[in-house]
Amino acid sequence: MSDQFELQAEVREDLGKGASRRLRRLADHVPAIIYGGDKDPQPLTLIRKDLEKALENEAFYSHVLTINVGKEKQKAILKDLQRHPARESVMHADFLRVNENKPIKLHVPIHFINEAKSYGVKTEGGIVQHQETDVEVQCLPKDIPEYIEVDMLKVRIGEIIHLSDITLPEGVASVALALGEDHDLAIASIIAPRGGSDAEEGAEAEAPADEAEGDSED
Repeated sequence: MSDQFELQAEVREDLGKGASRRLRRLADHVPAIIYGGDKDPQPLTLIRKDLEKALENEAFYSHVLTINVGKEKQKAILKDLQRHPARESVMHADFLRVNENKPIKLHVPIHFINEAKSYGVKTEGGIVQHQETDVEVQCLPKDIPEYIEVDMLKVRIGEIIHLSDITLPEGVASVALALGEDHDLAIASIIAPRGGSDAEEGAEAEAPADEAEGDSED
């Protein structure tokens, strides 16, 4: 996967919760940290508007990023993001350094396709439910998929798609499935609408008439 995102960062010298609050309030910057690899953790500051603009792109969450700290370029992935509980503004960002020769774990978004055309929705009148919106995978940085595609076309009411039903790209493995069959999580399903499907309602409506005919023959 090619690098598409770069962020400019500065080393953060003033540490602590009070310093972080001042940074967010006065300088319109976001405190961050980059860690991992063969280097010590390094506290950083990022320009808020640049970070929030990058976060608008879904691909930012599953790409190898370039963090420019002065003249040094560091390759990393976004590992964690803390947001304000009410305003949703970014409070802190964590970045994990990556080595192109070492596998890493990260969450990749799921793209559900053919939901409206699926048998369970179009023919049976069901409703799609998403149990998960991303998948944790392990792979080399070059093999990180931008997203995982899940096709709902042939799914019927009552059927469930599990992790084991998803075809992952070559070189990419599910972290959960590596732990055993007990971790084969449900990803999505199609359920009947409240009150039952049209087919079920039709069967219920016909039942009394059939019973009445049977009574008249006795």
